[in-house]
Amino acid sequence: MIDIILIKILFAHLIGDFFLQPTSWVKDKEAKKLKSDKLYLHICIHIFLIFAVFFSFDVWLLALVIGLVHFLIDVSKLYLQTKKNARWLFFIDQLLHVLAIVFIWNAFFQKHIDFNFLSNKNIWLVIFSGLFLTMPSSVMIRVIINKWIPITQTDNQQSLQNAGKYIGVLERLLIFMFILTNHFEAVGFLLAAKSIFRFGDLTDAHDLKLTEYVLIGTLLSFGVAMVVAMVTQVLIA
Repeated sequence: MIDIILIKILFAHLIGDFFLQPTSWVKDKEAKKLKSDKLYLHICIHIFLIFAVFFSFDVWLLALVIGLVHFLIDVSKLYLQTKKNARWLFFIDQLLHVLAIVFIWNAFFQKHIDFNFLSNKNIWLVIFSGLFLTMPSSVMIRVIINKWIPITQTDNQQSLQNAGKYIGVLERLLIFMFILTNHFEAVGFLLAAKSIFRFGDLTDAHDLKLTEYVLIGTLLSFGVAMVVAMVTQVLIA
């Protein structure tokens, strides 16, 4: 079971980075870097939040260490960030913050996370099935329906880049989660919702081939997700 102290520290980080940091502060930090007063105010907030979640000033050393490490990670991100890598640096930045918090928590409180759950075959089976439903399934479905791609689909420049692929991945993962948690009715709701959103586009297109192409792709995606989920459910039973 995860330790309450670690939860409190992570809670403080969540509040400080996402609820008490306006977009204007982020832009100010990116523009002025070390000269930004918002950077130092942001770090002070994180330090204060440690005191707040523990209702004590006795954790002053912990608060200062977390504040210093947070400062170093944020400054590194500010100087490494470009328009091309900004999205990836955001996730790397958050990962480093969480890892740093776990390391500091372990150093201060001699705690450790029990990783014995990783020896459970069911965990690995669920992870494997989930990963299979992402890019591998996208490639397989694409190969199957590739010969039916209508010209209107390939020439359409109004769609977001790779949007269809990511929508498919998300819908398969949702179906996987719904079935593993025995919420089959949610699968029907998801199919109905997608049909409603797609209906207008297909009606305006007046293209029978496009309609059939979308229908085949959707049913394949849903079918693969349902089969994988049900097989996984049987294997972990």
